[in-house]
Amino acid sequence: MRHATRRLLVPALTALALAASGCSTGPDSSDRPEAGPTPAATAAAGDATEQLDVEAAPQGEATPTAVARRTTKGTTDAAESTLKVAAYDKRTRRAVIAAPPRDTNPPGSGSPTARPTGSPTAAAPVKTGDVIASAPAPGAPDGLLAEVTEVLGTTDRGTEVRTAPTTLSTLLADDKAEGQVPVDPSTVDVEPLVEGVKVSWARTGGATFGPSGSKLPLGSLRLDVGAALATADDAPVSAAASLSGFVQLAPQVEFSYDGSANGQSGRPAPGSAFLGMTGDWTAQWALKGRASAKATQRIPFAKLHADPVIQVGPVPVVVNLDLTCYLQVEADGRITLDVRQDVQGDFRVGGTYAPGNGWTPVSTSDVKSTPVRTTVTAAGQAKATLGAEASVGLYGMVGLTADFAPYLRAEAEARADAATDGTASLTGTWALHGGFDLSGNLQLQLAIFGTPILQHRIPLGSLHREWPLANGKGALAA
Repeated sequence: MRHATRRLLVPALTALALAASGCSTGPDSSDRPEAGPTPAATAAAGDATEQLDVEAAPQGEATPTAVARRTTKGTTDAAESTLKVAAYDKRTRRAVIAAPPRDTNPPGSGSPTARPTGSPTAAAPVKTGDVIASAPAPGAPDGLLAEVTEVLGTTDRGTEVRTAPTTLSTLLADDKAEGQVPVDPSTVDVEPLVEGVKVSWARTGGATFGPSGSKLPLGSLRLDVGAALATADDAPVSAAASLSGFVQLAPQVEFSYDGSANGQSGRPAPGSAFLGMTGDWTAQWALKGRASAKATQRIPFAKLHADPVIQVGPVPVVVNLDLTCYLQVEADGRITLDVRQDVQGDFRVGGTYAPGNGWTPVSTSDVKSTPVRTTVTAAGQAKATLGAEASVGLYGMVGLTADFAPYLRAEAEARADAATDGTASLTGTWALHGGFDLSGNLQLQLAIFGTPILQHRIPLGSLHREWPLANGKGALAA
């Protein structure tokens, strides 16, 4: 059954209301002023590297656009700009760049809005060679990072240009940046894939309550789900199988860039870089009954998407996050369980770049689990996973995929004993194990940093851990 996407709130970080306006002079006007020096350019001129702040971008229309204009020395200096991308065609790579209305006084401000030094003006909005970084815009829902290759003319909406892909190194140049930015859970789109998925979240600065009535930590998103499972054919009615629980996470985007060695290779390229996702993870799920052995059952129950915009100095960097939460059961149809497990911990997945080593994967996790209630009858094996498939990218280009899968594994062995009086008994041992698997790949699209293109996917490596939770021995049901 198809379900409509549920939006928690209108995500201010992922929506730009772009007021398009025409330009008063043509794009090739001879009186166009050249961009003045920016703080980054001044630092570079002094052979110094500037440390840029990494933080959540302003919301909505306040999210600035960054424009880098080539100087007479051939370098590019990025600065915040009031220009906006009014339209973009992904197929033709044509964009319309709109200048704001000439009256930029905010209502009640009493003073004009200061224009950043070096920012293109309404009289000279954009020219060939400019590099534009924009938050999500019409036609570019994942944001836009592009170089202007041709100015085509003016329209009633703004200046129409032809663009080509470019890299972050053309904007960040020889500066440094490093930081983590929490993803606002209210900006996450949630699409339930099964009946009964409940969503709750707690935004920084204000909290809501989950279905269980418990208060969520600030910055957390929680999804509760319950699903019936196919029951083994020979199982009694009382052994009907089901899996239920919740997953709660507080993801953060981690970004770093070091261009202090920029230019040594003869072209813009960082000396190091990192892109990844970190966060705290809490889950609880209950597995009951005797699940069918007919097939492994993987049940995606919700898709999540967010496009948080992080501000790296003057540059809005659009990070694309996708997660698919799923339940998975593997069973042989012989073991009957009644188990509830709590899982909590953290994770860090990403890719790091160094000139000598290229891109290498990073995957770490510290996860602990505890069984709250345990009943095991009959002999057999079963494994239940409550996991998430995640992808992290920039400006619509996937850079990393990861599968984070905490699980519970149960096994029981039975032995039949017969007595001389004709009676028989079934005894055995059972054990429960907690664990998790973390796997994934780095993708070639991480070349958007300005690094050499990957010729193949690089596996994150299989991070696998398992630990005993409980065990016992005694009589088992047949």
